[in-house]
Amino acid sequence: MPEPAVPPTPPVPLSALLAREDLALRRIAGPADADTVIHWAHTSEMADPFPYLLGGELLLTAGVHVPEAAGSGTYFDDYVSRIVAAGGAALGFGLAPVHDTVPRALVAACDAYGLPLLEVPPQTTFSGVARAVWQLMAQARLAELRRVTEAQQSLAAAASRPDPVPAVLRQLAQRVGGWAVLYGPEGAVIASAGRRPEQTVSGALAELAVVVRPSGPGTPTAASDTITGTHLSAYALGSGQGFVLGVAAARRDSGDHTIASVAAVLLSLLTGEHQSGSGAARSSALVRMLLGAEPEAVAPLLGAERRLVVHGSPDTQPCDPVAASALGAALGSPLVDLAPDVVRVLAPADREPAPQPGWTLGVSAPATARDWPAADTQAARALSRARATRTPLFRHGTQRPALADLLAPDEAEAHARDLLAPLTAPLTETLRTWLSLHGSWDRTAVALSVHRNTVRQRIARCAALLETDLDDPDVRMELWFALRRIEP
Repeated sequence: MPEPAVPPTPPVPLSALLAREDLALRRIAGPADADTVIHWAHTSEMADPFPYLLGGELLLTAGVHVPEAAGSGTYFDDYVSRIVAAGGAALGFGLAPVHDTVPRALVAACDAYGLPLLEVPPQTTFSGVARAVWQLMAQARLAELRRVTEAQQSLAAAASRPDPVPAVLRQLAQRVGGWAVLYGPEGAVIASAGRRPEQTVSGALAELAVVVRPSGPGTPTAASDTITGTHLSAYALGSGQGFVLGVAAARRDSGDHTIASVAAVLLSLLTGEHQSGSGAARSSALVRMLLGAEPEAVAPLLGAERRLVVHGSPDTQPCDPVAASALGAALGSPLVDLAPDVVRVLAPADREPAPQPGWTLGVSAPATARDWPAADTQAARALSRARATRTPLFRHGTQRPALADLLAPDEAEAHARDLLAPLTAPLTETLRTWLSLHGSWDRTAVALSVHRNTVRQRIARCAALLETDLDDPDVRMELWFALRRIEP
């Protein structure tokens, strides 16, 4: 039987559909298996529905296709065997308007092939059955989202405890109802939680971990298997040091993969610190800065001379610690700062940042520790530009060298500061953003998170203080030159 091409929603237990009193469905043949689930409902009057089934369906039919002499031949055996071969989950037979009763030969065929057969009473429409299926799926989806959200929160809390690795494994084992284990680079069990399965299962999980452990190009990052009714999963951790997360559970719910993936992200960060000592190095760097050391003095402890500052804004608010850690992992850095409306990441400069689904990113130019504060400002402005232009990623300094760069820097900066001296910092930033967006009121308002009328008032104030006409392109060019000279 083929694996059904199921939709990204939890399946519906057939027992839940039978429990709907408004439908009055009745099982009259096939196994009474509590684990039978359906993924959708489909109506067909084809004599051979096989080509039109994806698997996992509750197939509904009124028997229009049934010939008069079907009961004396092999018609129903052929019909039911094709449904089973296509992966159909159950068959619903409507008593109206063609048949008054369900054919006995169909009942016998469903019993023979192990296909649940439901009697659909005349007052119940097929569209009503389909609607009930989707209602139950929506309820299951909501319950799954709640479960996954609660699991994410508990895993994030566990990662912040003094013993984070065992705490994360305990939470994962509890959430999936199984055994969670962390394998080291050599395959040894570093920590585990939950009830350990029998030797056959634990051995198979250890072998599955070998499959995903980095061994060269093309190595999968995740793998799954089933042995003696136990579902096994293995995830290569992103630290790149050979750590693997293994999970063994008696059942596999639709949200379990998401929950395990969150745990894998957190463990990737934790094992990266454990293996390289970078966690202790970052702690040392923080202590030294708090005690008065300059950033450039402690930067070597972080392992890279030049870094990028990346500002990320989530498409859905607010951002949680798990999502922020996942963004840092995607950008190749555990140096993450979570604020209410933005996530800041100090990323390695030798790795080109890529757009991330669900995020809008602003990226600074590469900078050494002395210039990180300036790079932070660059990233903030790049993020504002990305928001205003609705692009997933904007990088600072993508413009090619200008003629103005041929001037002496000291003289150019002195002229710029003298020209812009009447403006306050908020007015300067508003003018800079407005000019960079070609005088668009709406885009500037989006970039600065203010009302468009506020932008108009500030630009009018700039024109008054500078005693100039901002509609003049020559004036705009000179002001843009000045703003570029004093840019941090």
